[in-house]
Amino acid sequence: MSEQSDLLIVGGGLNGPALALAAAKAGLTSTLIDALPRTELSGASFDGRAYALALASVRLLRAIGVWDGVADNSQPMLDIKVSDGRAGEGPSPFFLHFDHAEIEEGPMGHMIEDRYLRRALLEAVEAAPEVTVINEARVVAQETGPQGASVTLASGEVLRGQLVVGCDGKRSGTAARAGIRRHGWGYGQTALVCAIAHEKPHEGVAHQFFMPPGPLAILPLPGNRSSIVWSERDATAQAINALPDGDYLAALRPRFGDFLGEIALEGARFTYPLGLSICERFSDWRLALVGDAAHGMHPIAGQGLNAGLRDVAALAQVLREAREHGEDIGALNVLERYQEWRRFDTGTLALATDLTNKLFSNDNPLLRATRDLGLGLVNRIPGLRRGFIREAAGLTGDLPELMR
Repeated sequence: MSEQSDLLIVGGGLNGPALALAAAKAGLTSTLIDALPRTELSGASFDGRAYALALASVRLLRAIGVWDGVADNSQPMLDIKVSDGRAGEGPSPFFLHFDHAEIEEGPMGHMIEDRYLRRALLEAVEAAPEVTVINEARVVAQETGPQGASVTLASGEVLRGQLVVGCDGKRSGTAARAGIRRHGWGYGQTALVCAIAHEKPHEGVAHQFFMPPGPLAILPLPGNRSSIVWSERDATAQAINALPDGDYLAALRPRFGDFLGEIALEGARFTYPLGLSICERFSDWRLALVGDAAHGMHPIAGQGLNAGLRDVAALAQVLREAREHGEDIGALNVLERYQEWRRFDTGTLALATDLTNKLFSNDNPLLRATRDLGLGLVNRIPGLRRGFIREAAGLTGDLPELMR
């Protein structure tokens, strides 16, 4: 048995459904293949996972018909405060403060829980006539050639299309089957991820507190709750994660401080190793890679999902323009346009996060003095500060049309 779609999208997390919807706006059909069952993708309870969506990403979600369904469950990020210091000692007097009022477009971004965004994307693709969703299906083989592309499922079913798109994460089987290698390095750091409830309101302020072992991000969620992304050296993180909840909170408190009052865990706790990695290429004949399948970077500034959504918007635009000009959407020269557009932007962002992490994740007195003075200097120059705010909002660079 065979199916026919323009795009065969492997991976049904967040980028895969977003791409299917963006492609549908361009008049392209998609088959979305996910290894997980439908019920596991649409859980109603909060499990602790949340995302920082830059303003440009919010624009994309609005353009593909998803944002209006989740906006009421999101939390605008009105301010961002960046500081440097040590656990238990509080931040340095030199800091960086971004206020959303300094740009005309509104909040720099929104926080949204995974359960709301994932469910909204799932419902949107199931309602889209241009998209066919296949759950509990694992791709075991793929072929690309002059006449088209195909993937073979573990069941033996063969699906055919014009282009295979890998949205299947850092261990992308799509990339591996195409012989695309991944280059990068680890940081010796692990991210501890959780959500907390706190006594005092956060006022929509996101905090990035740099400490010698790694940064701590405190990101506002609706209500008196925040999402925590807390980086520690691998051994320390493993030891902290093995603690019961009460002791875990006791380890967090000196790093977190008392500015939000008493804190309590809400939802599950997660860990993941941190590193930088980029595929040697993002495209091949009738094949493209999107999101974590193409690149991975440090969570400083929360750019992982935002970079993936920019991939989505860029690929959808390249494919739409190719179809309008009568080109084969799977042709190598078409997909190279996507690669050239995204690989430079992604590489620049990955290196910026890499350098920032290396600059701040140490206790060198000279570097500490230099970076603290740098934060204070940027904070005093309105034009420079405004540029950083626009960068945080995802409004710089060559923006795809769906993000403008």
